[in-house]
Amino acid sequence: MAKIFYVEDDPNLSFVVKDCLEIAGHQVNHFAKGDEALKAFAKFDYEICILDVMLPNLDGFSLVKAIRDKNPLIPVIFVSARVQIQDKLEGLQLGGDDYIFKPFSIEELLLKVNIFMKRTKSPIETSSIINETIHFGSFVFEPDTMQLISGDIKHRLTAREVELLIYFIKNKNKLIPRRDILIALWGKDDYFLGRSLDVFISRLRKFLSSDEKIKIENIPRVGFKFTLDE
Repeated sequence: MAKIFYVEDDPNLSFVVKDCLEIAGHQVNHFAKGDEALKAFAKFDYEICILDVMLPNLDGFSLVKAIRDKNPLIPVIFVSARVQIQDKLEGLQLGGDDYIFKPFSIEELLLKVNIFMKRTKSPIETSSIINETIHFGSFVFEPDTMQLISGDIKHRLTAREVELLIYFIKNKNKLIPRRDILIALWGKDDYFLGRSLDVFISRLRKFLSSDEKIKIENIPRVGFKFTLDE
């Protein structure tokens, strides 16, 4: 059972989704407005968020930013009628863990909820490295605070970027198939998740660009190699 924070302004859709989630055994708190949802978020210990994007008063993208400030690790699933790939990538960049296009099947949503609840106990997130300060190159990486530090410059990472960087560090100087990364982080190999992976890697490259000894190499049609000259 999951304690679900659900924000959706369509009364008919929210009634059906909430009902189905509760029939499946989950506890659901539903909100129709973004600003009201944000006020309520801190009052309950939620385990997963399901957010619409186009919400009154405070849209879903703004809401996820505020949620990430309060809880960097809680899984967030966007469910939206905004079906352009740019919208999906923006949602993932801002801190979403998945993005489902409307209309969607309840079965798909339930499956994703179950996957994310299992992932909270995944090897990546429960590894001892997650709570250790990691020094590599000119950087200090603090997974628990989700910060990548170089001198006076601090980068705040998303939960996905933290997981990805940990995975790269643990597999440094190895050729890693794209499929292996997707399965490790999302549990499946999917085209759209592959596009999301490219966005996260691009952001990590930008953050790491100040150290010439660190590279994330793209090996065409194979995968990636995180090289670190020590």
